[in-house]
Amino acid sequence: MTHYQLVAKNKQRSFFIISLFIIFIVGAAYLMAKGFGYSLDIVGWALVFSGGASFFSYYYSDKIILGISGAKEAKRNEFFDFYTVTENICLGQKMPMPKLYVIEDTAMNAFATGRNPEHAVVCATTGLLSRLNRSEVEAVVAHELSHVKNYDILLMSIVSVLVGLIALLADWMLRMSFWGGNRKRDNDNDQIGVIVTIVAVILAILSPIIAQLIQLAISRRREFLADASGVEMTKNPEGLIKALAKISTDSEPLEVANKATAHLYISNPLKNTTGAVHAFAKLFNTHPPIEERIAILREMSRN
Repeated sequence: MTHYQLVAKNKQRSFFIISLFIIFIVGAAYLMAKGFGYSLDIVGWALVFSGGASFFSYYYSDKIILGISGAKEAKRNEFFDFYTVTENICLGQKMPMPKLYVIEDTAMNAFATGRNPEHAVVCATTGLLSRLNRSEVEAVVAHELSHVKNYDILLMSIVSVLVGLIALLADWMLRMSFWGGNRKRDNDNDQIGVIVTIVAVILAILSPIIAQLIQLAISRRREFLADASGVEMTKNPEGLIKALAKISTDSEPLEVANKATAHLYISNPLKNTTGAVHAFAKLFNTHPPIEERIAILREMSRN
């Protein structure tokens, strides 16, 4: 499969997962409101609250994560390869040059953020820049610029709004039902009404977990897409294969990373544990296994 075909395939899969996610959120919200006997107005209020919080974090994402990470601006003369490969890729893709930052840390990682290509940031650790050669740095930068070009920050912000909506909605409805809130259903004794209520309670408990799992699945799918899109930019899958292979040997967690920012990085900065629970733990990973990503890239390089 060529990188063009892989990009198209990953976009189709992402669209399919996101469509299912939206259907799930709408259906769960409706059934919970119906089952608990509340007006759908509460759905609107939950959307306003979760949307407002997510919009703030999206709009100021670059400033927030750079502040949390303690990143400093990358100077051209000090980080020449990092700066010039980014310039070259942006010229070739007709993209605006992002702001470049570095994190003083020996762990190997990188991320991109910003609300659009005009307000983008690419940041790498000094550990990554010192241990990768120019071709490998180029591959990592292309991967991160693909996230910017594909508007992954915007997409994941929208997904976060939906996850926040269902979590807030479930919490509100369970709390109000516990305190005997104002319900507008007059068929509490109906058998159908009882069944719908039971379904609503189950959804209120499980839907935030299900929504988070789907959110993580979307995040993993966007990593595959960024790998393929990055190779489309550089025409050099071997560069990304070698970069990911080196990153996979680094067992050092990134000190400034946390669960809220982990999905932004090219590799999980928290370093998952392995063992008997590995298969189950995959469901809660922000990134697909590097071995799987490398296997797909190797197949791409043969075509």
